[in-house]
Amino acid sequence: MALLQISEPGQSPDPHQRRIAVGIDLGTTHSLVAAVRHGSAECLPDEQGRVILPSAVRYLVDDKGRTRRQIGYEAMSAQAEDPLNTIVSVKRFMGRKLSDLVDPGRLPYQFEDQPGMVGVRTVDGVKSPVEVSAEILASLRQRAEDTFNDDLFGAVITVPAYFDDAQRQATKDAAQMAGLNVLRLLNEPTAAAIAYGLDNGAEGLYAIYDLGGGTFDISLLQLSRGVFEVVATGGDSALGGDDIDHLLADAALLDAKMQAVTPQDKRSVLVAARRTKEKLSTDGSAHLSCALSGGMLSVSLTRERLAALAKPLIDKSLASVKRVLRDAKVKPDEVKGVVMVGGSTRMPAVRDAVGAFFGQTPLTDLNPDEVVALGAAIQANQLAGNNVQGELLLLDVLPLSLGLETMGGLVERIVPRNTPIPCARAQDFTTFKDGQTALAVHVVQGEREQVEHCRSLARFELRGIPPMAAGAARIRVSFQVDADGLLSVSAKEQLSGVEAAVVVKPSYGLSDEQVANMLREGFTTAAADMKDRALREARVEAERMLEATRTALAADGDLLSPEQRAEIDALMVQIGSRCDRGDLDALESATKALAQGTEAFAAERMNRSIRQALAGRKVDQV
Repeated sequence: MALLQISEPGQSPDPHQRRIAVGIDLGTTHSLVAAVRHGSAECLPDEQGRVILPSAVRYLVDDKGRTRRQIGYEAMSAQAEDPLNTIVSVKRFMGRKLSDLVDPGRLPYQFEDQPGMVGVRTVDGVKSPVEVSAEILASLRQRAEDTFNDDLFGAVITVPAYFDDAQRQATKDAAQMAGLNVLRLLNEPTAAAIAYGLDNGAEGLYAIYDLGGGTFDISLLQLSRGVFEVVATGGDSALGGDDIDHLLADAALLDAKMQAVTPQDKRSVLVAARRTKEKLSTDGSAHLSCALSGGMLSVSLTRERLAALAKPLIDKSLASVKRVLRDAKVKPDEVKGVVMVGGSTRMPAVRDAVGAFFGQTPLTDLNPDEVVALGAAIQANQLAGNNVQGELLLLDVLPLSLGLETMGGLVERIVPRNTPIPCARAQDFTTFKDGQTALAVHVVQGEREQVEHCRSLARFELRGIPPMAAGAARIRVSFQVDADGLLSVSAKEQLSGVEAAVVVKPSYGLSDEQVANMLREGFTTAAADMKDRALREARVEAERMLEATRTALAADGDLLSPEQRAEIDALMVQIGSRCDRGDLDALESATKALAQGTEAFAAERMNRSIRQALAGRKVDQV
């Protein structure tokens, strides 16, 4: 009888079969696809031998009314002549409404505010950022399948560490549209660390400084024998090379005393600015020139001028670096190496500023454009079960805290930021009113103490709680964050067993500016937030005390004399007036006075309850 073979966990049942898995860097400016071939990771080229695919999509309609699209270099070359239908830097619109865009008039698009996410009007209809991203991902999938002459098993797609739940979900949706099986969403700095760490056998504490076209990430990782532990992460999801392009374009127009009026003008000057910025990374001076509707724009710019223009943005990135080091409780000189990732780190001003901050020359021996895709490919190969050499362990972290709204509009944090993921956390809550049979669960994300300053992720209700006295019910709320950083929440009443759950798939109403400001606001407003939280908690306690007193008076008010009743009524009025004034000390004093003023009433109620319980019963029955 033949023995049945069982494969190792995660390995292919056929030892000679190799699952084809790729890593994709879906970038703001350009995108890449990489795979492990012949034992090492490499970026896959197109038919012309180019590994980079510009993140640009152009929509066209021919003379017969048939729609078609251009993706990559073709689209990029047409962006100045057809700016309305050529969409670039679409990653910056992921998860954003029109109201969230900062100065949309600077961009040469016709935006349309759709439910959930902003759209861009083209000749082929309104396109959402998810649809445009799907076109780019589908092109990379096709490139990979052509290279291997086979279908893909799956892909690891990288996202900025500061992408929140909505942006990660939007990226997953785009991949699904493109026909990709997503093995994992991987944070870009972590992917870079994988590529660098495995390539160089590095161990120790490393900072990953990732300044791309549209986003900035800074992550601190501990590398040790194949274990990649993210210690802390931070960044700004609305900061990147595009912002430097805009500053350079504005400076050139100001020098020439000209204006970019038409969509073609706006796109032409941005294309010229980017070209000039790239030239100034290698040369001391460059000429910015392009044809505008008002004439020819032509100015000379120096590397020093570019450095001066970019300095506020570079300083902004270093402020995020300082916060991450403070979170991790380490000093710059404790960092063994600084890995530079993203095309914008080619600027000498960026490298000099980062080097001066850390007191060491940044590591630039890997191509900053390719390093993220290479790391994603290594992880994809691992998840596909092709790596029989050993385990690659990733310990990533949650960029922003997750919590629930409690009485008074306060946030109770369940999963703090920088918690390693995947993770699960649970906390018990209770009811506020007597006889409460339902509980509204509001899930939020952010670092502030008040709900209105955090981002709402989801709401659901737990119904069927048995009627009990306030505070008697025990509702356990559980949070689970998977390896992609996506969240699910459940609530269960412990005594009755009733439960409800929600998989948090939020609407795409996310403001990148909100995400970028969440941590900053958390630091700058901490003292005021704690003071406000104490006042809100005091109000909740006062309202609980008032509710309990009203219930007691309704049931046993006849135990009180008119004078005693008048005293308690006066104490209750005092609480109400001090709730409105917002004086914390006065409110706490009034609540304490009511508690003390009703002690004798509470004792009388207890005596009545005992008398009623014992009425008509013999001693031996008690």
